[in-house]
Amino acid sequence: MTLSQKPRVRFAPSPTGFLHVGGARTALFNWLFVRHEGGTLLLRIEDTDVERNKPELVDGILAALKWLGTEWDEGPFFQSQRLEMYRAAAERILASGAGFACYCKPAAYAGGDAAEEHEGEGDDEGAKDTKNIACPCRDLTDADRAAKEKEGIPRAIRFRTPHAGTTKFEDAVFGSREVQNAEIEDFVLLRSNGLPTYQLSVVVDDIDMRITHIIRGADHLSNTPKQVLIYQALGAAPPIFAHVPLILGPDRTRLSKRHGATSVGSYAEEGFLPEAFRNFLALLGWSPGEDLQFLRTNELIQRFTLSGISRTNAIFDRAKLEWFNTQYLQRPRVEELLPYVEAGLKRAGLWESSEASRDPAWFARAVDLIRPRTRLLTDFSGWARAFFTDDFEYDPEAREKFWKDEKLPALLSKLTDALAALPDWNHDACDAALRGVAAAEGVKAGLLINATRVAIVGRAVAPPLFETMVVLGKDRVIARLRRALEFLYSR
Repeated sequence: MTLSQKPRVRFAPSPTGFLHVGGARTALFNWLFVRHEGGTLLLRIEDTDVERNKPELVDGILAALKWLGTEWDEGPFFQSQRLEMYRAAAERILASGAGFACYCKPAAYAGGDAAEEHEGEGDDEGAKDTKNIACPCRDLTDADRAAKEKEGIPRAIRFRTPHAGTTKFEDAVFGSREVQNAEIEDFVLLRSNGLPTYQLSVVVDDIDMRITHIIRGADHLSNTPKQVLIYQALGAAPPIFAHVPLILGPDRTRLSKRHGATSVGSYAEEGFLPEAFRNFLALLGWSPGEDLQFLRTNELIQRFTLSGISRTNAIFDRAKLEWFNTQYLQRPRVEELLPYVEAGLKRAGLWESSEASRDPAWFARAVDLIRPRTRLLTDFSGWARAFFTDDFEYDPEAREKFWKDEKLPALLSKLTDALAALPDWNHDACDAALRGVAAAEGVKAGLLINATRVAIVGRAVAPPLFETMVVLGKDRVIARLRRALEFLYSR
C-alpha cells in the first residue's frame, strides 16, 4: 500500500451459521479501522462450501451487520459467482510449477478436502492442526500423470510447498512471523470437483479486490503462511495482516453456546442497543490507550488504530455487556432512545393504541421516567407495559405483599375521591392528597404509596409514584384506581 492509498479491507463471513460474536467483533474492527482511515469496507460472502452452506442464512448475516451498524461500502460479493476466476488462478499456479496435479482421494492426508477453513465464524470456528504427510503425487512423472488422466481419475490441484527455507510475514498485532516450510503440507488449491478451497479463493479475491489490510481472528495465523505462498506464486505482494485475539468465555475456553447466546441476532432480540454492543465489542481485545469504558461510536472511530489491538485473548463478560447497555439507556439524550423503544413497542403490539403514538412529547417524558430502571430495551414492553397500555395484570407477589391490609379498599376509595377532586394535577398536589388521606385515616403514607403503585402499574417496583402519576395523567390514574377497587372488592 502506498502512502497515498486509502485502506481497503473486507469482512468475509461464510453462511454456515448466524453472525456470531467473534465474527461481529472482526467486522467491527474492520469497520472502525476504515472509518478512522477514510478507507473502504467490502463485504464478501464465502459460500463455496456447498455441503455446509445455508443460503437462507445470508439475509440474517446482512441484517445482523446492519443492526450492529457496520455498514459496508462495496458488495456483498458472492464467491459462488466467481468460481471461474479461482479455477484460472489454480491453473496458472499449476502451469508455473508452483502447483501439481493430485489424484489422491479427498481427505486422504493433510491438506485434503477435510482441511477447509473459513473466516466467517469468527472465534467459533478456527484453523485445525493437521499432520503434515507428503503427497505421493508431488513427484509423479509425466508418464505417471498421463496414465492417471487416461484412467479418468479426478484431478485436484495442490500447492508445491518448498521443502526448504521459511515463509515470513509481518503482522500488525503479533509482529514478525516465520514458519519453516517443512511444516507446511502440500495443501489443496482446487478440489477434484472443481471447487476452490478457502486458501485459494481468499487470496484470489483479496488480490482482485485490491485489499490492503486483512483484519481477522488470531485462529487464522496458521493459514497465513499458506496464503503468503499463494500471493508469491501469483506474483502479488501480500497485504498487511492484523490477527486479533480470540474471545473466550468466563472459564477461559473458546466462546460457545454453553456460555449463553453467541449470535448477534440473539442479543438484538434480547433488547441490547446497537451502540452499547459496539462499545462492548470494541473493548474486547482493543484498548483506546487510556482507562476509558464509555465511548460513543464517533470516539471509537477517532481513537481506533491497529496498534491498540492486544495479543491477549479477551473474556466475554455478560454482566459487563449489561452494564454497557444500562449506560446507553440512561446517559444519552432521551431522543436517541425513542426510535428503539418505539420499534420495541410496535413488535409487542403496544404502539398503535398507546398515547405514545399520538403525543411525541408525552412519549419522551414517559421513556425518560422509565429508563433509569431499565436494563434492556424489552423492559419498556415488559415490566413497564402499564405505561403504554391499560391491558396489564397485577403482579401476584406485589398483590400479596401490598394489598393484604383489610382497610385497603376503603383507603383506596377515599384516595380516589381525593385525587379526582384535585383542580391541578402535578407531583406536589398528588403527594399532598395521598398523605392527607393517610393522616386522616391514621395510617402510614407508605401503605397507600405501595398499594397505589400496584394499582396503577401492576408492580411493586417502578419509577417514583407521584412522577408516575403525573406522566400517566389524571384520567388514567383515577380509572386504574377504580379498576383496582373492583378487583379488591371481588376477592
